Amino acid sequence: MITALSNPKVKDVAALEKKAALRKEKGLFVAEGRRFAAEIPPERVAAAYATPDFAESPEGRELCLRLKPELVSPGVMEKMSDTKTPQGILALVRMAPSSLSDFGPGPVLILEDLQDPGNIGTLFRTAEAAGAGGIILSEGCADPYSPKVLRATMGAVFRMPFVISGDLKETARQLKADGFAVYAAHLKGGDLYAEAAFPEKCAFLLGNEGNGLSDAVSALADRLIRIPMEGRTESLNVAVAGALLLYEARRQKTAAKR
Repeated sequence: MITALSNPKVKDVAALEKKAALRKEKGLFVAEGRRFAAEIPPERVAAAYATPDFAESPEGRELCLRLKPELVSPGVMEKMSDTKTPQGILALVRMAPSSLSDFGPGPVLILEDLQDPGNIGTLFRTAEAAGAGGIILSEGCADPYSPKVLRATMGAVFRMPFVISGDLKETARQLKADGFAVYAAHLKGGDLYAEAAFPEKCAFLLGNEGNGLSDAVSALADRLIRIPMEGRTESLNVAVAGALLLYEARRQKTAAKR
């Protein structure tokens, strides 16, 4: 059992929690907690760690049989963990980069420079629930493998294909070449989102929480669409906007089959 905070394994996990560049270099990220650990595809588990109390608990026994964690003291688990109250289990997970060819049927989200981990995580969950095909994130987005984003995805990060694009213009070109119509959620949109007819192959551009979409990325859209707002509200939360667009596309698809 690991009890020393100076153990190299402890330092490596703690560093991966904090440093996006190290996660990228190693191709690893940290998944914490019983529910999250249970979601990990077995072939992607690089290592796992658990406290004796968790390993001996009714909820922990079955999970530990599968993950085969190395035991660590509660103090070591606290050092490794990004949360204030660790649940007693965490794992190092191999990244499994997707490509556009891995995307499923359904709408695609294209996210430009989103910074709030909660928004990104919520969009992953919503995309899965609404039947989206995948998510494209610009390199300026918050790291989808950061602990806060991962927790917000509630495991959807393992099920929703996504790519990190270094060139949204080229990525949009690839989507259009594959028959996708690209829409931008924009305050200057001429069409209300509920009045636009979304084809089965469609993609939605969503912009940064403070600045919205840049002019260059807005120009990639075939059409600008607008979500109506009353009162003095200047803009919607980006995760709310994404949910409205995805579920409107889903509603239209369902209605077309009736």
